Amino acid sequence: MNCCVTDLRDKKVINTKNACLIGNVCDVEIDSCSGSIVNIIVTRRNGLLGFFCRDDTIKICWNDINVIGDETILVCIDVPSAEHIKKKNIFEGLFR
Repeated sequence: MNCCVTDLRDKKVINTKNACLIGNVCDVEIDSCSGSIVNIIVTRRNGLLGFFCRDDTIKICWNDINVIGDETILVCIDVPSAEHIKKKNIFEGLFR
């Protein structure tokens, strides 16, 4: 199966170690010398329905990808589940 870089964008990324949704693919990193994809960059939204939030990005090595499907990408990485990640919002640094 061949796919374009634009086909990867916005696919859901699921970790097979804990069956949790990591986020959606927002970009890729390409090695300009070899022309191969090195990492996919996944955006995780924090906050109430995406409002008043800051997006966290996670780089996932291309070698950690198990399967690329029509709508999802399955990876096997050590990422803490959503409950263990500190959520930052846009108001965090305003009131000190």
